[in-house]
Amino acid sequence: MLSAPTEYRRGIMNKLFATIYFSAMMIAAPTYAHHPMGGEIPQTMVQGLLSGLGHPIIGFDHLAFVVGIGLLAAFQQARLALPAIFITGTALGTLLIVGGVILPMAEVVIGLSVLMIGGLVMAGRRLGAFAVTMMALGAGLFHGWAYGEAVIGAEATPVMSYIAAFSATQFAISVGAMLLALALMRKAGDNNIAATLQPRLAGAMVAGVGLTYLAELAEHVILAGL
Repeated sequence: MLSAPTEYRRGIMNKLFATIYFSAMMIAAPTYAHHPMGGEIPQTMVQGLLSGLGHPIIGFDHLAFVVGIGLLAAFQQARLALPAIFITGTALGTLLIVGGVILPMAEVVIGLSVLMIGGLVMAGRRLGAFAVTMMALGAGLFHGWAYGEAVIGAEATPVMSYIAAFSATQFAISVGAMLLALALMRKAGDNNIAATLQPRLAGAMVAGVGLTYLAELAEHVILAGL
């Protein structure tokens, strides 16, 4: 008969593998799933809002990164700065692609960013202000550039409402993840290992999403070359 700690660890691992499997299924879905309007360009302010509200959630790679940003923010001193910098980067990234600027290897960079943010959360360490700023802003540019594919050719009004909506969605998700991580750490009290265990395990899940996404990209490249 398994002891309680062993059963607990097995339960955590089962949840981890289930999350990675679910992530793989989401990533393997058709690319139109990343477009809340079904691939149609938003024509009105309302359509831009609806598309922007859904895009960070429907795109599972983006969702994993946004959650990861919130988890990492829980370990930093200026906690709200990290989500704010990333969101600023996503807005700028969308404006780049709308303006015709091409970012090279965007899908690969996005996958690497999800893997990296998960790894940083797993480490559970406070980072320097410069490193955090450059990482969040750089990742934001590429994620926002990918967001912007949904509004290429749209008028200014739906584009701006789209940016405002996905910024609000990302802020709510990242701050929610941060507050949850802080609550879990406070609940554990003075036990430093126990305090960070659950947020760091969540970081492992985020890293698993990034790894799965990169594996999916590699598979597409291999199959395309056959």
